[in-house]
Amino acid sequence: MNDMGSEVLGLETKGVSRRDFIKVCTTAAAAVGLPAWAGEKMAENVAKGRKPSVIWLHFQECTGCTESLLRTSHPDVGALILDLVSVDYHETLFAAAGRQIEEALEKALHENEGKFVLVVEGAIPEKDGGIYCQVGGKKAIDTLNAVAAKAGAIIAIGSCASWGGVPSAAPNPTGATGAPQILKGKTVVTLPGCPANPYNLLGTVLQYATFGTLPALDDLGRPKFAYGRVIHEDCQRRPHFDAGRFAQAFGDEGHRNGYCLYKLGCKGPQTHANCSLLDFCEVPGAWPVGIGHPCVGCTEQGVGFTVPIYTNLPVQNPTAPMAYPAIHPDHTVLGKSALAVGVGSAVVGAIVGAGVVATRKISADSEKTEGKE
Repeated sequence: MNDMGSEVLGLETKGVSRRDFIKVCTTAAAAVGLPAWAGEKMAENVAKGRKPSVIWLHFQECTGCTESLLRTSHPDVGALILDLVSVDYHETLFAAAGRQIEEALEKALHENEGKFVLVVEGAIPEKDGGIYCQVGGKKAIDTLNAVAAKAGAIIAIGSCASWGGVPSAAPNPTGATGAPQILKGKTVVTLPGCPANPYNLLGTVLQYATFGTLPALDDLGRPKFAYGRVIHEDCQRRPHFDAGRFAQAFGDEGHRNGYCLYKLGCKGPQTHANCSLLDFCEVPGAWPVGIGHPCVGCTEQGVGFTVPIYTNLPVQNPTAPMAYPAIHPDHTVLGKSALAVGVGSAVVGAIVGAGVVATRKISADSEKTEGKE
């Protein structure tokens, strides 16, 4: 039996098959835009004991990102996480407390200096010297700076750690802010979301552990594979938007038929995330729009927890519909007359123009409505 086989034999005692083990790694690889062979490489490294050390710090948050990670299934990532990475410090998962857990942190820092992945969950308070969040008698801001100084890679998971999230909502009495705002000058990978999708984290960590690299990032530190497009572009309800079919009120016929939720305040047109493409906990439709509620823009600073949930926002950079019905469904364009092709092009052009005009009209109507209110 090879190393992979012996590793999986240990996993099988936990009810995890070799196939499930490989599936987790390939899914994590795919999440960051890597090919299937990269996932297999990750699995091989894990089987050989090359597990990335992870130090996970909690600050001002609800622990929702951790809970989301632990509740993934098919296969159970919660059961596999300890086999994929070495979590050397995590206050929620540790059985130890007090002096023992503080000693575990110091040991992890000493043994893995310059190599471990620091995951930050929660906002960091700055007001009044940061006295509003202390663990082990140490202020959050001091602990973050000390641990980050020895980390190989830094990941802020969730909107709270990425830019302040819920704790930073007005009036923000503690002066809560995100890890990037504290760790100025350092590369911080941000995975905003409330909560963030677990596979976005797992894929990023395993890529760093396997290849020593981080995903391509945008100017806010967000991986482009997950935050390069707005939800509106890939939403399952997008065809209804293009066709002008909107739910007007919760429970009406349009809402029951799955129509677009834009008029109910959906923030999808301004929210960068891959929620519509990467299911939460491997449950189809397990995200707000999937269950009939507008996107609240939780990944976006200035939108999530700031703009009222049912307030309309303008559609930025309106694009043409994702697809059109074929002009001649049963035939190819080859062999058709230039007139037919020309007419088809004109029809498509008209539809595109109508789509942009409709978008502008919706935005204008929304502004008039808000003005009356």
